[in-house]
Amino acid sequence: MAERHEIESHLKGETLVRKGLRHRADGTPTLRLVPDLNVVKIGGHGLIDYGSQVVFPVMQEIGELSQEHKLMVVTGGGVRVRHILDIGIDLGMPTGVLAELAGKISEQNAEIVTLLLSKWGGTRVKTGELLDLPTLLHLKLLPVIHGTPPYGLYEHPPEAGLIPPHRTDTGALLMAEVLGARSCILVKNVDGLFTEDPRVNPKAELIEEITVSELIKRDMEDMVLERKMLYLLRDMVNVREIRIVNGHKPGNIGRAIRGEKVGSVITV
Repeated sequence: MAERHEIESHLKGETLVRKGLRHRADGTPTLRLVPDLNVVKIGGHGLIDYGSQVVFPVMQEIGELSQEHKLMVVTGGGVRVRHILDIGIDLGMPTGVLAELAGKISEQNAEIVTLLLSKWGGTRVKTGELLDLPTLLHLKLLPVIHGTPPYGLYEHPPEAGLIPPHRTDTGALLMAEVLGARSCILVKNVDGLFTEDPRVNPKAELIEEITVSELIKRDMEDMVLERKMLYLLRDMVNVREIRIVNGHKPGNIGRAIRGEKVGSVITV
């Protein structure tokens, strides 16, 4: 057998799949590109689909907050994503194709939000430009990016059904992690995480704080955030919590950024 050509390194001869190798980098600090960044996810279903009456006050709040804090706005898709997924599933489209289609909707919302935030330096950022963020923030711009992770046709198959498991909530969390952000805030149309959907059961209780392990154990029928986020948060290095607030109530985003008690917090 011919001798392997090697280069000297700490991973010399490794297969990169050996079980013990996973712990080699434990404790090694990773570079936090924007450690004072607040990632604010604006839901399509929870906010943008309500139109000007809800969206304009939220844009005003975010714009004003951006003058004092470093923000990145991440957009969801909303009702149009649900429509295209319904059609795609009915036509038998694979999960990867569904992910491609859904991503185009959150991109449309990113364009809209960028224009609405132009007064405060709103700037459209594409997925491949994410590492330009430190420069954009240094220039006092307010970056806006769509939330669908760029798995596209390579989207992971879900445990059941066809709906892509990595959607815009998940995308916001993944971007917050790679940028080393200080916070990941999901702006929704309810006061936070409830034991049940409060619109279906008005007696549902608000969960103000819970660990990700506890929430996974509950195996709830419905949640206000994507289930995939829980398993990702559990393994995060930089982001150690997710906060969920009601964007229909003025001032909640600012309270979340300042670390005040508002909404729900899911911690590692």
